Amino acid sequence: MAIAPTHQPEEPPSRSTVEALDPAVIGARVKALREASSLSLRELALRCGVSAPMLSQVERGETSPTLVVAAKIAAGLDLRLSQLLRLDEDGAVTVVRAGERRRGGSEKWGHSYEVMTSAQPGQRAELSRHTLAPGGATGAADGGGPPLHEPGSREVALVERGRLTLVCDGERYELAEGDCVTFDADLPHHFENPTKGQATFLAVVSAGLRRS
Repeated sequence: MAIAPTHQPEEPPSRSTVEALDPAVIGARVKALREASSLSLRELALRCGVSAPMLSQVERGETSPTLVVAAKIAAGLDLRLSQLLRLDEDGAVTVVRAGERRRGGSEKWGHSYEVMTSAQPGQRAELSRHTLAPGGATGAADGGGPPLHEPGSREVALVERGRLTLVCDGERYELAEGDCVTFDADLPHHFENPTKGQATFLAVVSAGLRRS
């Protein structure tokens, strides 16, 4: 459901801008993005050309990366440097107005949705509201599609109205109004509305949260 952002040419951050950032904040950011991409330290090191020991020090906040090193890490994570350092965000608070929500769905499957969180890169979670017509279903209900989310993702869904059936990895789970379910979102799954009335649910997908 994610909509790819349109990248515009950017002016690279200055060395003084990078050096002014808190190493602990940068380190936590690098670690979170690496884990969201299901990369080990060694794998990221191979991708970005920065040694695994150096990456480990950066992630622990023991050292502040130079501009060159930060740029290499960003490239290894398929991000712009400003995205890695969150320099292209307007602050710690992002508001998405009701009229700004991204919307989509499938008339064939009787499914519509709206994404209620920001489309800014680097987000760790996405909140969406889904509406299913009687007999409707989300995703690849015919079982012919791939998993809908990246490896390690987890999903929490809350039934707001009606009844639903979650089909996850071949198993069926009946859900009533007010029920909440948590599952591994990188497994094949979809929701069905088996009733004669409309059903709605909220879903939160969190990236890179490994299963225990």
